[in-house]
Amino acid sequence: MIPGGGQPNMQQLLKQAQKMQQDLAAAQEQLANTLVEGSAGGGLVKATVTGAGELQGLVIDPKAVDPEDTETLADLVLAAVRDATASAQQMQEQKLGPLAQGLGGGIPGLPF
Repeated sequence: MIPGGGQPNMQQLLKQAQKMQQDLAAAQEQLANTLVEGSAGGGLVKATVTGAGELQGLVIDPKAVDPEDTETLADLVLAAVRDATASAQQMQEQKLGPLAQGLGGGIPGLPF
């Protein structure tokens, strides 16, 4: 039986939900403004993404460019972007995971 006439304190529940929503928005904004770098080929290709996973930059060392072998360059670019994106996803889980658990489960669109 719930004290106070059997009704949960709706005002308190709403305040908790609003705080969690504000915390989630702040964490998402922080992720969007945080840059994460990934690399491949011993640093020949570097990709920079936001903590939200948006590609922001790509640096290719001239040593990685061989006009006769563009497949290897493409593979290095993909590997660097994947490396950066994996780091961003890990950061998302660290920052948003506890908030998602507080909301009673995962958040649609996030990888956990």
